Amino acid sequence: MMHQAIHWLFQQSRSVKRIISLLLDTLFISLAFWAAFMLRLDSSLLLDSVKHWLVLAAMLPLTLLCFVRFGLYRAVLRYLGHHATVVMMGGVAVSAITMVLAAYYFNAFLPRSVPIIYAALALLLCGGARTMARALYNQSTKKQKTPVIIYGAGASGRQLNTSLTHGSEYRAVAFVDDNIALQKALLQGLTVYSPAALPWLIEHFGAQKLLLAMPSISRQRRREIVDTLENLSLDILTIPGMADLISGKATLSELHEVSVEDLLGRDPVEPFPELISANIKGKVVMVTGAGGSIGSELCRQIVQQGPATLVLFECSEYALYQIDQELAGMCRTAHYPVRIVPVMASVQQQNRLEAVMQAFGVQSVYHAAACKHVPMVEYNVVEGVRNNVFGTWRAAEAAIHCGVETFVLISTDKAVRPTNVMGTSKRLAELVLQGLALRQNSTRFCMVRFGNVLGSSGSVVPLFKQQIRAGGPITLTDEKITRYFMTIPEAAQLVIQAGAMGKGGDVFVLDMGEPVKIIDLARKMVRLMGYEVKDERQPNGDIEIKVTGLRPGEKLYEELLIGGNEQPTAHPRIRTAYELHLPWQEMQALLQELNIACEQYNQPRIRELLLQAPTAFNPQDGICDLVWQQNQAGEGSSADSDRSKVVALVQ
Repeated sequence: MMHQAIHWLFQQSRSVKRIISLLLDTLFISLAFWAAFMLRLDSSLLLDSVKHWLVLAAMLPLTLLCFVRFGLYRAVLRYLGHHATVVMMGGVAVSAITMVLAAYYFNAFLPRSVPIIYAALALLLCGGARTMARALYNQSTKKQKTPVIIYGAGASGRQLNTSLTHGSEYRAVAFVDDNIALQKALLQGLTVYSPAALPWLIEHFGAQKLLLAMPSISRQRRREIVDTLENLSLDILTIPGMADLISGKATLSELHEVSVEDLLGRDPVEPFPELISANIKGKVVMVTGAGGSIGSELCRQIVQQGPATLVLFECSEYALYQIDQELAGMCRTAHYPVRIVPVMASVQQQNRLEAVMQAFGVQSVYHAAACKHVPMVEYNVVEGVRNNVFGTWRAAEAAIHCGVETFVLISTDKAVRPTNVMGTSKRLAELVLQGLALRQNSTRFCMVRFGNVLGSSGSVVPLFKQQIRAGGPITLTDEKITRYFMTIPEAAQLVIQAGAMGKGGDVFVLDMGEPVKIIDLARKMVRLMGYEVKDERQPNGDIEIKVTGLRPGEKLYEELLIGGNEQPTAHPRIRTAYELHLPWQEMQALLQELNIACEQYNQPRIRELLLQAPTAFNPQDGICDLVWQQNQAGEGSSADSDRSKVVALVQ
């Protein structure tokens, strides 16, 4: 009955709640007034005293007016806190003083201790009733909230618990912390336990989620903690990092799934100021493929280094619009004095490239435009070769003709001993720049080679998340497949810094850390999203991992170096490689033949030229181009039809 009344009260409009609060405070102040006299005199004879009724009549409206002026009735009852207590104390103090003055004015009998007793009783009744109502409401809504455990009993954990108390989604049942000094302590009504007690806590409290409240720890430490938690049947969420909290991009109450950076990432090395700004600060910079995952992050990093102008070169109208709007917003918010120039065009159009470079006086180019999805390039060979090889060549020639100082190619680990057309085309793009670096010395060309970036378009991570949320199965091409991973911001920072170290024709290789087995990544993601892997050992699990077989052109293992002759650089995560390259005359002859084969759509000739090039191309499949295969199938069916007709005539 009491819970129903409380819920009814909280569901009323603000004006109704204020009227009820005023009426209850009138009752409580009156009770406190007469109770104070009864406790002091042990008698109720004063109830018949007109003078004392006049004293009450004088102090009651003044007390309520103080409560109104101090904002007590504007406070939301379920979020009542320290401010409301201070307001009530101030109002009651004014009320007690008014009692003394009114008693003196009306010549009413008033023992000296009565105002003190009255003040204590009024504060107890007015404040206690509100506290009780809030407690009853919170208690009644607890059953509707999801029980969670907070990992981290520091300042962030305690603030998170306060936020959850005021929210309607979660309720904390315990703290967990590695700090032995905090264990067994009672914080905000919750006991702090050791991480070893987590299995018992989950069973005892029925906790469904674990919230990581440690925004300031290193990524390496976060990864270690996550590794210890992956076997628990809990959905693990985390609060934003300290940088986002300080910058205002996120709030402490925002919770999100444990990112893949927490599973695989490492702490980034702070960028070297002299390297990251060398080719950018005060200069005109152009990024091709500016709307892609790497290109867009390059643009974000470049804007922060203070270029005079940033030219966004992109063939996709929608991608160009998105990055242009985002960068314009960044410049307005952070007051970056950067001119943003969105240009829609293809890197295969050299005249357009030269027109743009000359018009804006481009000094540095970051060439991120490329077809990078292995199966898509296998299915569309000509477009992949034209975009990756000839697009790079046209952009590089335009840079030479327009006097561009630095040209940086974003390459890939798939260019090393490639088994697919995409990797082969990127290795050919590297050879083009190496040949041009030998042909002239006005433009510095360099290449930066790295592996997969977390969260990029085509990454397995968002695909796995989508499949897990859909109930599975997770599709995996092979149980043995491994990949290198790096975060997009770290990759972009290292690309910019590597470009500043180039002397001409350099191949830079980014330190990607240790390779990761994709099946291990899939299992971690399943467990950390609160599910169990369904396999032979766990036939009643939730999510099955299904092996579908390698896709066309896909490798089991990726490499970053062709040979073993790598050398360190001034940056601990950037190395330089010295690799085989062709003289420009030979490279140009190969490109001319390849161009003719692409124009004629001669797939066998394209395959032959790619095999002849010094790229170590080792295809694992036949020609997979979809149009070519359809034409071959059509020719085969036509020949079969002709043979059937001949047989019919003979018969």
